[in-house]
Amino acid sequence: MDGPYIRVEESGDVQPLAAEVTTVGRGGGADIHLTDPSVSQLHAEFIRRGPYVYVVDLGLSRNGTRVNGRPIARRVLEEGDVVSFGAARCKIGGLIQEELNPDVELRRGAAPELTRRELDVLTALCRPALSDEAFVSPATAREIAEALVVTEAAVKQHLLRLYQKFRIGEGVNRRTRLANEVVALGLVRPIPVLDRKAS
Repeated sequence: MDGPYIRVEESGDVQPLAAEVTTVGRGGGADIHLTDPSVSQLHAEFIRRGPYVYVVDLGLSRNGTRVNGRPIARRVLEEGDVVSFGAARCKIGGLIQEELNPDVELRRGAAPELTRRELDVLTALCRPALSDEAFVSPATAREIAEALVVTEAAVKQHLLRLYQKFRIGEGVNRRTRLANEVVALGLVRPIPVLDRKAS
């Protein structure tokens, strides 16, 4: 098969990644339909940019997306990588193999690998900024703690690790700088807002 493709481990089914965006999920409308109950209706997307492919967890799944066993939010794929959607596993193939200079490796370092809980904290942090309101500050540690039903101390520990991962230095507006970086990298998405007139 020419070009990138994935092979579904359970069925052996081979699906080409020909489109710019290929959706993955248990829902009937997904481009790649996986029947495993741990897969969400709309779980993730494969994005194709020329010869390169990256996978994006849509943040709607309870069980997350992993590449070679590690939880990811977004990750550039290499030949032979195993991508897991919940318990369903797929192997990527058909990618060009080239020696990438680690200094310019598709900015892979720009989006660090994150745990599921770190993604939850980032989503809660950015939720106010992704609303319809203009000039809204990111959520405070207390607001994040209330949203995730954890202690404020636990949230602060997660934020400290996230500042390190995203290289957000000491100084003013640290939460805002983190939120801006996360939104710019596309790691969190605007949350659909129900039409207020309909309610």
